[in-house]
Amino acid sequence: MHLATLRTNAGNRAVAVIENQYVDLQAADPTLANDMVGLLAELPQNLKKIEDAAERASAAGEFVTGELLAPITRPGKVICIGLNYRDHAVESNAPIPEEPICFSKFSSSVIGPEETIELPAACKTVDYEAELVVVIGRGGRNISREDAFAHVAGYTVGNDVSARDWQIGRPGGQWLLGKTPDTFAPIGPYVVTADQIEDPSDLAISLRLNGETLQNSSTKELIFGVDEIIAHISQLFSLEPGDIIFTGTPPGVGMARKPPVFLKEGDVTEVEIEGLGVLKNSVKQL
Repeated sequence: MHLATLRTNAGNRAVAVIENQYVDLQAADPTLANDMVGLLAELPQNLKKIEDAAERASAAGEFVTGELLAPITRPGKVICIGLNYRDHAVESNAPIPEEPICFSKFSSSVIGPEETIELPAACKTVDYEAELVVVIGRGGRNISREDAFAHVAGYTVGNDVSARDWQIGRPGGQWLLGKTPDTFAPIGPYVVTADQIEDPSDLAISLRLNGETLQNSSTKELIFGVDEIIAHISQLFSLEPGDIIFTGTPPGVGMARKPPVFLKEGDVTEVEIEGLGVLKNSVKQL
C-alpha cells in the first residue's frame, strides 16, 4: 500500500494512494488515525484493516484532493547513516566503516515532493545524496536484528542534501550544521508499506540532476542493512512511530566528481528507487 500526507481544506490528513487518486481512509473507517504518525503506529499489525478501509473508500469514490506533502511532515527523529556504501566510502577517501556511522538532521529540514531545496547564502558547495529511507512503525528499544523488520512500517525515497563546506570544511567537521539546514531532507512521495518491498537490500537506486544520471547503484551495496542499523542505534535510544532513517548514499556524489558538481539555482533533482517512486525537487539560491 502507498500512504501519503495531503494538505486539504480540512487540514493535513493521511491518505492511501490508489491509481493516482487519494483515498479518504477515515471516511471508510473513522477509527483509523487521520495523521501519518498515528497511522504508522498501527503498522504492520493493522495493515489488513487499513487495506480494507482503502478498498471500501475507493469503491465508494471517497477521494480527496490537496497538496502532496512529505509523508511524515515532522518526524520525531531524522537519523542518518554515513558512508554506508563501500564504493562511496572509497570515492570519499574514507576508511570502510566497521560499524554504522550515525548523525542526525532536524525535522525542520524535511520537505516533500515538488518542494524547493533552498541553498543558504552561507553554503557554497551543496551536494545531493540519493538514499533509501526507512520509516518506523512499531517503536522500541534494544531491538534485535531478528526482530528489526517487525518495527518497520515501510520505506520512502530521500535526498540527504549536504553542505560540504560546512560538513567537511569547518574545524572539526561540522556534520550537523552541514547536513541540517532547512529543506535539506526531501522525502517522499509516499510511504510504501513494508509488505510491498520483498527485499530492501536489493533495490535499484539512482539520482538524476537536470535529467542526467549521476548516481546509479543498488541497495545490494549497503555495508549495513536495515536490520543491522535498527539493532545498532536502538541500543542507545528508543525508536518511535514516524521516526525515519536515511540509510546512506551510493557513489557518484558531486564532491567526488572531476570537476565537482554542486547544486545551484534552477537545478532539478530526481531520486528514484525501485518500487518506491520518484522524488523530484527544484533548487533555489537564497
